[in-house]
Amino acid sequence: MNNVTINSDGKPEWSAGVERFALKVLDEIDRDDWELSILFCDDKKITELNRQYREKDEPTDVLSFFLGETIKENEKTIYYPGDIVISLETLYENAGYFKIPEDEELRRLLIHGILHLDGMDHNTNNMDEPMLLLQEEIMNKLNSERIIPLNQDGGKN
Repeated sequence: MNNVTINSDGKPEWSAGVERFALKVLDEIDRDDWELSILFCDDKKITELNRQYREKDEPTDVLSFFLGETIKENEKTIYYPGDIVISLETLYENAGYFKIPEDEELRRLLIHGILHLDGMDHNTNNMDEPMLLLQEEIMNKLNSERIIPLNQDGGKN
């Protein structure tokens, strides 16, 4: 059984939807016994992390910090893949820039972060990259899922 922990300086009221969606993504990629951590922050915090760990002094939408640690607890194996950090400010900006619902952008960022923690990577943002192809395949499979309710999604749907 997978578990998702969400952290934030002010937990979004739709955070239960994040947990539910992340669990469905883990099911799609056939992962079990993951202890996944997701942090929502602002551009200031993600810029600090981006500078410290990637030497890029700018905000970004999503960062994945791989841990890859397995622990045995009471005859059960638990896998700690790492942490996903998402800037809500950049998420909202990207949704506006790409003219898509904030919910869609959030779902895409969650899938993207999970795939990175699962060991996938991409060299470019070209949509023919295997990781990005899988990301969009999962997006299509889970297309009917929502995290942010329509009335909170900036009316973009």
